[in-house]
Amino acid sequence: MQTYRWTLTMMLSIVHRATGIALYFGTLLLAWWLIAVASGPTAYAHVQAFTGSFIGRLMVFAYTWALLHHLLSGIRHFFWDLGYGFKANEREALTWGALIGGISLTVLVWIIAYAIGGGR
Repeated sequence: MQTYRWTLTMMLSIVHRATGIALYFGTLLLAWWLIAVASGPTAYAHVQAFTGSFIGRLMVFAYTWALLHHLLSGIRHFFWDLGYGFKANEREALTWGALIGGISLTVLVWIIAYAIGGGR
């Protein structure tokens, strides 16, 4: 690893793998929520209490970012699979697009969610 100069593309490749792993654990949280919805008001209230806490909201926010970042990085990899975007400037643009797009879309989703849900 010390032989190579770290680039944004290398770092986001590692982040893409990490978000894939994070999505697995976040999906367990989603499954817990779905099971609670089907189980009744008491189980649902427990899940809502957890996801309404600071730690719970932080986990859901991180899950949202991981999902959107992984999606955009997957699209970036799809372009590469099609044979596009291998020039240095194209590679950098796709990488920055995935990074900035993942963050921007996450913030946008949460703004919309708060606007629709009234901050609940």
